[in-house]
Amino acid sequence: MVRHYEDFAVGESWTFGTRRVTADEIQDFARKYDPQSMHVDSEAASEGPFEGLIASGWHTAALSTRLLVDGLFEDAAGRGGLGVDDLEWRTPLRPGDELTVDVEVVNTEPFDDDRGQVDLAVRTTTQEDDEVLSMVVKGLFARRNDGH
Repeated sequence: MVRHYEDFAVGESWTFGTRRVTADEIQDFARKYDPQSMHVDSEAASEGPFEGLIASGWHTAALSTRLLVDGLFEDAAGRGGLGVDDLEWRTPLRPGDELTVDVEVVNTEPFDDDRGQVDLAVRTTTQEDDEVLSMVVKGLFARRNDGH
């Protein structure tokens, strides 16, 4: 079943994952998009404030998005997004961490005749339940009746 705007209810929640993160992928992502030493150089990172290699926050957001797509958006009538609110990186993501994403519908409202807005509170955690990311995703989904 393809999930439309009308199929989302405030308070509904899901958990998606898991996904293990490797040092190689942390470094590969960072070399392309966020080449700070704490993300690309294990030796330099070990002497820095995080005492080891950590993922870019943007990599953490991308991994969280992948879990959302695989778990929810892939089978939904998505029509784009309006952005995110309250994006926070709370704890560093490290090599070997295994990610899980918890998602809760916190708001739904009509957007236009064809789409509705669904706000999803996202919390990404490690196997130790350390929160590495939180955000509210503002997504658009097709309305089942297309407004007519």
